[in-house]
Amino acid sequence: MSAMPRYVLAAPSLLRGASWRRSSYSTGYNNCVETAGPLPGRLLAVRDSKRASGPALLFRSAAWTCFVEGLRNGGPGPL
Repeated sequence: MSAMPRYVLAAPSLLRGASWRRSSYSTGYNNCVETAGPLPGRLLAVRDSKRASGPALLFRSAAWTCFVEGLRNGGPGPL
């Protein structure tokens, strides 16, 4: 049995009506990511702010939390 992927591409219907938030560190040049969630299944969507109509990735909340904690600690979180 193979492991579940840590992220999947989001179906457009899942993101319809999502409330996107941009980082307070983002500049006027749209050089940041935006997040939306929680979505059905307790997922979090992430997209490039420069391509708001482009693809988004879905992360399980635990995977996203691990990623953010790794950033705060200056390195990767536990795998």
